[in-house]
Amino acid sequence: MRYFLAFIALLGLIFLLAYLLFHGGGQKPKNLMPFTSYAATNAQAQLTIDGPINADQDHRQIKITVNRDDVTFQLIQGYQGNAINTQTFANNQNAYTNFLFALLHAGFTKGNSDPKLSDERGYCPTGDRYIFQFTQNGNNLERYWATNCGGTKTYGGNTSLTINLFEVQVPDYGKLTQNVAL
Repeated sequence: MRYFLAFIALLGLIFLLAYLLFHGGGQKPKNLMPFTSYAATNAQAQLTIDGPINADQDHRQIKITVNRDDVTFQLIQGYQGNAINTQTFANNQNAYTNFLFALLHAGFTKGNSDPKLSDERGYCPTGDRYIFQFTQNGNNLERYWATNCGGTKTYGGNTSLTINLFEVQVPDYGKLTQNVAL
C-alpha cells in the first residue's frame, strides 16, 4: 500500500511540474511593447510635482512633459489647472530614446498598480506628491506616485533620480522655479 501511495504522489508531482513548465506558473507580463521602443511614437512621459495642500491661490504644481518632439515645462497655480508659465523646448528622437533608457534604469516602469492606492490626493498634505505618468493617445500606460514624506506610495523606482532626470530635461529649470514655493 505504501508503494502505491508513493507512486500516486510521484505521478502528481510529475503532472504539476509539467503544468508549470508549459504554463509559466507565474504572472504574465504586461502586454506592452518594450519601454524604450516608444521613443518612435507619440508617447510621452510626465512628472507632476504637486505642492502642499493649501489655499487655492497659493497652491502650485510643476508639470514636465517629455516626448519625441519637445519638452514642456508648466507652472500651475491653484487646483483648477491654471498654467501661469509655460515653456516649450525642442527635443528629438535620439534625445528621447536616451531619456527613456535612463528612466527605465531608474525604475520608472516599476510600481504598485493596486486600485485602492491609485489616488494620491491627501497623502503628505504638508509636503510634495510626485506623479509619474507615461501616456499615449491620452491613455495612461503607467501611472505611479510617491511623496517626500515617506510612507505610502505606488512608485517602485528611484524617486530622487527620476525627478532629477525630468528636471534636467528643462533648460534653466533652476531659474524657472527659483521663486516657486512648493
